[in-house]
Amino acid sequence: MRLLPILLLICAFSAPLAAEEPAAGSTQRIATRDGVTVPIYVVRRADAVATLILYSGGGGGYGKIGADGWPTSGNFLIRTGKIWAKYPFNVVMVGRPSDGIDLELGGIRAGNDHATDNLAIFKAIKHENALPLWLVGTSMGTISVAAAAIRDEQRLLAGIVLSSSIVAYKIPGAVPSLELEEIRVPTLVFHHENDACWACRAHEAKRIEGQLKNAPIRRTLMVNEGAGATGNACGAFHHHGYIGMEEQAVDLIAEWILKPSE
Repeated sequence: MRLLPILLLICAFSAPLAAEEPAAGSTQRIATRDGVTVPIYVVRRADAVATLILYSGGGGGYGKIGADGWPTSGNFLIRTGKIWAKYPFNVVMVGRPSDGIDLELGGIRAGNDHATDNLAIFKAIKHENALPLWLVGTSMGTISVAAAAIRDEQRLLAGIVLSSSIVAYKIPGAVPSLELEEIRVPTLVFHHENDACWACRAHEAKRIEGQLKNAPIRRTLMVNEGAGATGNACGAFHHHGYIGMEEQAVDLIAEWILKPSE
């Protein structure tokens, strides 16, 4: 386990960023299971070196599309969409399946229907281009991401990021309860030291790395910046959602994806 000071990494930041605010993306629907589709919001860049697939927390999805053409969800991964898109990544935000399976339930996120949906999404994206696929999940989205990496028999994934991981065993599908030794791609565990969500305690998140026995590169990065935490401790605008340090959080994760290291 390695805990690095946030400022040290920010000073070392050197990734190429878009000079202007990125253009809005577009939505499309992916046919997954019989009679089921999943909407995705896609932002493409001609110079992309990888595709990031973002899984939000709670019940999933990316919210409505606002007047500026961007999703309106307050979830950490979604509200920072324009920051992600400044990097040389295609960015894909995953919506809610049309049959309404309840993604607020960890067992559903770790289950077969969600796995089938995700595989169809991965294949559709890979069909469009062959860029490496990276999954980034936050809160309940970490169950989706970890479960997908465990099931990645076709080796479609290049790496994963687990942000604000669900670690409480009373939640079915909690990340530490999964077969993490089956994950065989670089993995970053990213967490806020002051995450006060009962299901995402930092001291428990620090143990995840030890279960990633077969990940070729694995790292734990704990941060403690930000300010203005408000509302539910498990909500998007508390330390659980990196309030007040959104840009720093994205910078740290994006830089690691570009150059994974232990």
